[in-house]
Amino acid sequence: MVLFRRLLGDVLRDLRMQRGMTLREVSAEARVSLGYISEIERGQKEASSELLASLCAALDVPLSDVLREVSDAVALEETASALAVVPAA
Repeated sequence: MVLFRRLLGDVLRDLRMQRGMTLREVSAEARVSLGYISEIERGQKEASSELLASLCAALDVPLSDVLREVSDAVALEETASALAVVPAA
């Protein structure tokens, strides 16, 4: 099963690292605890829409871009899962 929260965490972590930001910097900018952001990035916690908006603002990325990247990742995982189920001829 595809877990949205895991893929969201992967996208957020990748964006943070691309920007060269630490968890501490994002935490301070978004006013969200460092531990909670870490749990979101690891796919252990769900992000509310308000929290996600704060993280996107801290990362200076539009929410729509984050959701688009997550959507693309979901589609890839769904396709991979479907291919794995198809029996060989």
